Amino acid sequence: MVALTSRRLTDPTDPQPSTAPTANGPEGNERLTALTGAVLLLLFAAQGVTLLSLGTLLTWHFFIGLLLIGPVGLKVGSTGYRFIRYYTGHPAYRRKGPPTPLLRLLGPLVVATSVAVLTTGVVLALVGRAVGPFSILLLHKASFLCWAAVMTIHVLAHVWRLPQLITTGLRPKSAQHGRGRLPGAPARWALLAAALVGGLVLAFLGAPLAARW
Repeated sequence: MVALTSRRLTDPTDPQPSTAPTANGPEGNERLTALTGAVLLLLFAAQGVTLLSLGTLLTWHFFIGLLLIGPVGLKVGSTGYRFIRYYTGHPAYRRKGPPTPLLRLLGPLVVATSVAVLTTGVVLALVGRAVGPFSILLLHKASFLCWAAVMTIHVLAHVWRLPQLITTGLRPKSAQHGRGRLPGAPARWALLAAALVGGLVLAFLGAPLAARW
């Protein structure tokens, strides 16, 4: 009886719950979020340069700001997907666990301030120069200051993991200690490319609106 039980437990033909990483599992989601975050860091740095001289770099400020809409939307989508899968009880996401309490508290603030900065920026591009103490321009500046504060904490909490997450996905199979490359890489790169192309379309269409300023 013991032998039969042991053989049953170790029989490779018995159905077993899969623990291998999947393209739409938490590992794939984490990789997509990391790739998008790395692109956003570069774009945020470029946008920061335009702030040094808005008088001469205003068109670039508009261009990069509109370009950001694509990858920001993708990052909000990937983190929102993880949130939904975890709180709806998906086994793989439950095993992965939630972010730390601080990051769970910070996440909605990052999303809200990012949406506020981009939305007010788009409104400014559409309506031109605003007037008055409570203008859209004032809201844009205030939302940017709030965004910069929460984003600084967010970046410091995650940036140290970016190199590992990105380079692991780029290594050949032989260099990954016997593990195959995480499935779904083409889909992740396609999503990132689509987000950038969408942002570029908005940027090229909207950048000429800087002339109103």
